[in-house]
Amino acid sequence: MKNDATNLLLNDSPTHVAIIMDGNGRWATREKKSVIEGHRRGAENAKALTRKALQLGIRYLTLYTFSSENWLRPAGWVEQLMQLLRYYLQQEASDIFKDKICLRVIGDRTRLPADILSVIESLEQQTAGNTQMTLIIALSYGSRDEIVQAVQRITQAVTAGQLSPEAIDAEQVQAHLYTTGIPDPDLLIRTGGDRRISNFLLWQLAYSELLFVDKLWPDFNETNFVEALQDYASRERRFGASFGAYNER
Repeated sequence: MKNDATNLLLNDSPTHVAIIMDGNGRWATREKKSVIEGHRRGAENAKALTRKALQLGIRYLTLYTFSSENWLRPAGWVEQLMQLLRYYLQQEASDIFKDKICLRVIGDRTRLPADILSVIESLEQQTAGNTQMTLIIALSYGSRDEIVQAVQRITQAVTAGQLSPEAIDAEQVQAHLYTTGIPDPDLLIRTGGDRRISNFLLWQLAYSELLFVDKLWPDFNETNFVEALQDYASRERRFGASFGAYNER
């Protein structure tokens, strides 16, 4: 039988949780491990918390895995991360199918190695009909680039006479983002102690609840995740529309 806290979460979980998984490198330094071992531990943690999110009824989970800025890091580091990505995409495929998870990858695919892109496209096609949860992997992702590309596509539609300038609104912009068809995150969690967004889902986070935690990502366990969801459940979301205390004056 589930405890009261879990029952509460099942009834009041956010629909969409986004996570900036920060602190893998600092964890490795603290534990006197290689940097790639820190990222491997982080990947294992992402796997465990994806299962927990599925158990708690969260419908969409977005994980910031590799940013567009990460390509600027040393080539050896990038290649090690790509090797780790290859491994987990192959290892996770069976669990994704078994758990009826729909996989979507958002970001600039033109920079990804061809073999990784092939695996991603295959998994997306094969899981497109799964409905238990949508797992969104932000890979080679930068939010400013995403918005610029959306503006470019809208401009092209206007130039081609397919769209009038007067018809451009927030819904049109949303429809041209990587995340089209995905509801905006209700909750953003960032681990690792930093209090910033780091070019992640800038448009989509407009009214999201933000939670910054000091724990490094490999240390952020299922209990911490549940506590984060309980914190979210305790908040009153107003979306800028509530008159609040002004009504009481």
